[in-house]
Amino acid sequence: MYLEINNLHKFYGEGDNRNEVLKGINCGVEKGQICVLLGPSGSGKSTMLNIIGGIDNADEGYISINGEKTVDMNEKKLSLYRRKHLGYVFQFYNLIPNLTVKENIEVGAYLSDNPLDIDELLKTIGLWEHKDKLPNQLSGGQQQRTAIGRAIVKNPDILLCDEPTGALDYNTSKDILKLIETVNQKFGNTVIIVTHNDAIKLMADKVIKLRDGAIRKEYINETKVPAAELDW
Repeated sequence: MYLEINNLHKFYGEGDNRNEVLKGINCGVEKGQICVLLGPSGSGKSTMLNIIGGIDNADEGYISINGEKTVDMNEKKLSLYRRKHLGYVFQFYNLIPNLTVKENIEVGAYLSDNPLDIDELLKTIGLWEHKDKLPNQLSGGQQQRTAIGRAIVKNPDILLCDEPTGALDYNTSKDILKLIETVNQKFGNTVIIVTHNDAIKLMADKVIKLRDGAIRKEYINETKVPAAELDW
């Protein structure tokens, strides 16, 4: 198993306010799969994504990517691990306002030993015509495309997407999901999408449903639906 999640526990708070957010999660994702972590607000899905991404630490258990356990890494090694293996796409775009689209994407390229060709990537993500614009000259969908470009340009092993369509309208959301699907097919990155939108599970290779910090259902999707055909 390429990404292995073993007996993951996470607590927040102290004393009487101590709350177990993840309750012994065990699951895995194969290389190149699109995996959807599905669940309502407060189910633990973003916490789980942050632990996979090395942004947060588990209190028990471990994450292993290609045999490397994050729990064994000191802060310097963890920082290198994030740079080498991971790309992040959030609900809010976090673009640098005084840099153009191309320059924002170049920021991601600087973090990589083996970045993708930026001009080719700009064409793949549909931003070639907009490459010299600043973020405030872009639509929400174009800003999210830029954020995906910045994450994917360093050619990460795993692309982590936390509610990537949460701030977007229906048609733009579908465009972003089609782009994520295209990136997965073209570059072979393993993709993990956190969402509460039930329809998005249909485009996944693997679906993991969470509720109250535990896995309620986990399955391989035998009949994937292309992102362009999703409806909600």
